[in-house]
Amino acid sequence: MSNHNLQNYWKKNLQYLVILLAVWFLSSYGAGILFTDALNSIKIGGFKLGFWFAQQGSIYVFIIIIFIYVALMNKLDKEFDVDEK
Repeated sequence: MSNHNLQNYWKKNLQYLVILLAVWFLSSYGAGILFTDALNSIKIGGFKLGFWFAQQGSIYVFIIIIFIYVALMNKLDKEFDVDEK
């Protein structure tokens, strides 16, 4: 892989990481701590939404982010022809 392609590959990879980590931060810290009072007015399965995000929601979001990252990286690897064949 040429130096230019390598730089583009890692630049795009870091963009994916920053976006996905921002989503995780907003779901765990934002929804679980900062916006808990506002979210507690909504109930899911009898539990307040702020409590749910603090206890379980951020974990589910993190697991979904892992699968999204894997899909994005597979696509990126194919784009730069570094995928496993």
